[in-house]
Amino acid sequence: MRRHARRGEAGREVSAAPADGAPSLRGAETGRRIGVGLMYGLWRPRVLGAWKVPASGPVILAVNHSHNVDGPMVLGVAPRPMHFLIKKEAFVGPLGTFLTGIGQLQVDRTAIDRTAITRALGVLTDGGVLGIFPEGTRGEGDFASLRAGLAYFAVRSGAPIVPVAVLGSAERRGRLIGALPPLRSRVDVVFGDPFQAVEAAAGGDAAGGRRTRKVLDAATEHIRKQLTAHLENARRLTGRRATPE
Repeated sequence: MRRHARRGEAGREVSAAPADGAPSLRGAETGRRIGVGLMYGLWRPRVLGAWKVPASGPVILAVNHSHNVDGPMVLGVAPRPMHFLIKKEAFVGPLGTFLTGIGQLQVDRTAIDRTAITRALGVLTDGGVLGIFPEGTRGEGDFASLRAGLAYFAVRSGAPIVPVAVLGSAERRGRLIGALPPLRSRVDVVFGDPFQAVEAAAGGDAAGGRRTRKVLDAATEHIRKQLTAHLENARRLTGRRATPE
């Protein structure tokens, strides 16, 4: 059975999302199978280092984000079913119903979303895979500016972080559908070595899993360095340039 939801942090504005609706592992597996068919059917993913993702137990996949296809691409090529934290604006109409059905998590980026936090931690507590765009929004995809959410989940849960670089999705626009990469083009997905966020935070606070500002700031900086180094290595491995065409 799924554990009872934890209390969120008090004294801060929170979203009014309902407390039920824990993400479905079966739905996430269905989403992965759909993703496999779509991603390999529409493009030509080249996946490197997928074996580095732990075969069991909680893990956080930290993914760079330069194109809307990055999330579905990782969902389709990852070796385990996963639950992405996705902005609530995407959960509208049939798409929202579909995303919920395949076990994805909506999050309100304008407030401390207690429901999203509880559900994401529940995924990790149950030994699942949580996907996060640590930059918080789509941009250059270079991990230059990270939000504190990734550090919070990593420190709170103790789950290892696996960096993931998606390269090639934003290099060119498709001729038929300009909002997507060219059909049958190569998109590289490079998984890195797992690491612990608390390695950067010395002292008893880190060892005890406490979320002091000092611990979270140190963890965020450590994560940023690890993700940036992985992205640079991924570019060398794939021969991708640092900037889109």
